[in-house]
Amino acid sequence: MAILKEMGMPVFSIEPRSFEAVSHTIERISVLAGTESAGYTEAERFRQGISTLKAQYDSADPVRVFYQVWDEPLMTVNGEHLIGEMIELCGGDNVFGSLARLVPRISAEAVVAANPEAILAGGMGEENRHWLTRWTAFPTLAATTQNNLFFIPPSLVQRPTPRMLEGTRLFCEKLEVARDRRS
Repeated sequence: MAILKEMGMPVFSIEPRSFEAVSHTIERISVLAGTESAGYTEAERFRQGISTLKAQYDSADPVRVFYQVWDEPLMTVNGEHLIGEMIELCGGDNVFGSLARLVPRISAEAVVAANPEAILAGGMGEENRHWLTRWTAFPTLAATTQNNLFFIPPSLVQRPTPRMLEGTRLFCEKLEVARDRRS
């Protein structure tokens, strides 16, 4: 990208780290594409959807959550990551939220020690749930004993697009299932 800038080429890059930044990015892209009306409408739909979910889950009982963003090496997200904001909005408590790196590498032992109530994983594809299988080998893990091992299609949460609203709804639904399964 630096080389393109040096050559005088226009460069547009994004890395939104909040729901509001996603909305703003939708607006910015719509201006660049000449589709301001549609873009601003979509950004507002996204804002309203997030606002509705926030109100719905604002007083939800916290659920300790581990979100697995990658399998080998095992990786998660901290609280500053956009997925961390999703977890928080849904009433989740990110067990690795306080780590310094945005996308830290962790060990399976660290997950077991954190003992999350729910484990959500994206996998490498839209139907690839095998990353959750490893956690069934830990029968004392709360997420395993309560059957709170949930697949979330990565395209709904790992890309800062309007589809994140659908992904956030799904996140919230899974955490609600975990709340309902408490003994």
